[in-house]
Amino acid sequence: MADSFLTLADLAKVNDQNNADYGISDLLDEAPVLRTMAAEPTDGDTHKYLKQTGAPTVGFRTVNDGRENTKSTDTEVTVTLKLLDCSFVVDKAIADQYRFGAPAYIGREAMKHLREGFFEAEEQMIYGVGNDANGYAGLADNAGLDAVADTMVVDGTGASVGAQSSVWAVRTGNDLRDAALITGMDGNIEIGESIVQFIDGATGRYPVYATPIFAWLGMQIGGAFSVGRLCNIDATATLDDDKIADLLSQFPAGRGPSFLALNRTSLKQLQQSRTATNGTGAPAPFPAESFGVPIITTDSITSTEAVVA
Repeated sequence: MADSFLTLADLAKVNDQNNADYGISDLLDEAPVLRTMAAEPTDGDTHKYLKQTGAPTVGFRTVNDGRENTKSTDTEVTVTLKLLDCSFVVDKAIADQYRFGAPAYIGREAMKHLREGFFEAEEQMIYGVGNDANGYAGLADNAGLDAVADTMVVDGTGASVGAQSSVWAVRTGNDLRDAALITGMDGNIEIGESIVQFIDGATGRYPVYATPIFAWLGMQIGGAFSVGRLCNIDATATLDDDKIADLLSQFPAGRGPSFLALNRTSLKQLQQSRTATNGTGAPAPFPAESFGVPIITTDSITSTEAVVA
C-alpha cells in the first residue's frame, strides 16, 4: 500500500482562519467498548495467568473412615501482545507553516492517529486476526466462541451469507478475573519526541518531523464463562429480548456480564421488537439495557460477518 502524506492543500485548509476546527469528523472511529474494559499493565510482550480447570473432590464421609484426596487443577494461559503502531511523519516545511506552529500541527495530527489507533484496537479486540493478521487474538478467535455448538454461543438462526452480526456479552472488572485489555510497557502508550530526519521522496530526500507512537496490546478473555456470543443476527433473524435472555442464561448465577456490545443495526432491531406501553403511544426508546445489563453501541461490530456454523 502506498504512503499518503499531508500536502499543501491540507495545510491551506487548516491555515484558513475562516475555517473553524472543532474536531468534526465523518469517520466512525469511536471506541466505546475499549473505554469500558478493565485493563492490566505488563512490562513485557506476554501476559500469563492461571485459570482453574479442574475441581477438587469433596464429600461426606463416615466416622472412623476417610475419603480419597484429590487436588484442583490450574491451567496456565499465555496472552501474546502485539505492537500497535500509530507513528507518522509530516514534511517539515508543511508543519513549520502552520499558523499555530509546528508543535501544534504535530499534536493535532498525533491526536487523530491515536483516535484511529484506539478504534483499530477495539476492532482487533472483537475480531482478532480476522481484523488484522498482525494483531493480537480477539474474541472471535477464541475456540469457545466460534461455533454454535459452544456452551457460551447462542445461535440467532440467521442464514444470509456475509450479512450476519453478533451481540457480545462481556464480563469485566478490576478484579481481573474475566475479560481485560492487556497493555504492555507498564500500561503506557509511548508518544516519542518528534525529531527531524530525512526520508526519500520520488526524486530526492527531504526533511520531516517523525513522531513515533507505539502501544503493546493483547486480550485476556478470562474463564470459560467470561464472554458470551449471540451470533447469526441478520435482516430476517432479527434481535429481540428473547434472544438476549437466551444469551444471558448461559452465564453462571451471580456472575452475569458487565455489558452487551452490539452495533446500530442490532440496536434498531431490538428497539423495534419492543412495544411501547406509555399513554401517549410514543414508540419505545432506543434501549439502554436489557434485563438490567447495560448496552454499548459500537461501530466496531459489523453486519457483514460470515454465518457461524
